[in-house]
Amino acid sequence: MARIELIDRKDGLAPEQARLFDWIVESRGELVRPFQVLLHAPGQAEHIARLGHVVRFESRLDGADRELAILATGQAHGCRYVWDTHLDLARREGVSPAAIAYLDGDGGDLAPREASILAMVGELCSSSSLSASTFARVESELGAEAVVELSILVGYYTLLGYAMAAFDVCALDTEG
Repeated sequence: MARIELIDRKDGLAPEQARLFDWIVESRGELVRPFQVLLHAPGQAEHIARLGHVVRFESRLDGADRELAILATGQAHGCRYVWDTHLDLARREGVSPAAIAYLDGDGGDLAPREASILAMVGELCSSSSLSASTFARVESELGAEAVVELSILVGYYTLLGYAMAAFDVCALDTEG
């Protein structure tokens, strides 16, 4: 059970929360789980939501690269919610079945681009750093701008995962 009441309706919200609720729903189609927690701190939630909008919808990353990194970040932090909500999107964006199987623990061969993305995400999530060899590998595959965007994406989804984990809402079926 969630440690905090999840905000899933607009009624009863303060004006600042209601305004942000509307913006999140408009930009994402619904009030997604992380913001059901974060709306309790609307001043910070607004900045986080705007960053998330840029990370998801204004990134120059290829959709398959972005979604692969999102799945890997959620998995690295044990946030099943991220996996469950991004798996179909990852497939639609072109993440290979082999990469999904690999992340799901079924092994499989990865393309060099996928392997470099997963190595970068794995290192950042496990050690909060990136080795010179992994950096060189992912930069060679994707370019410097994509490495910057990937590092921001990993940080953003790590933030969301931690916020949800603190309130025990990383499972998709959590009741508030």
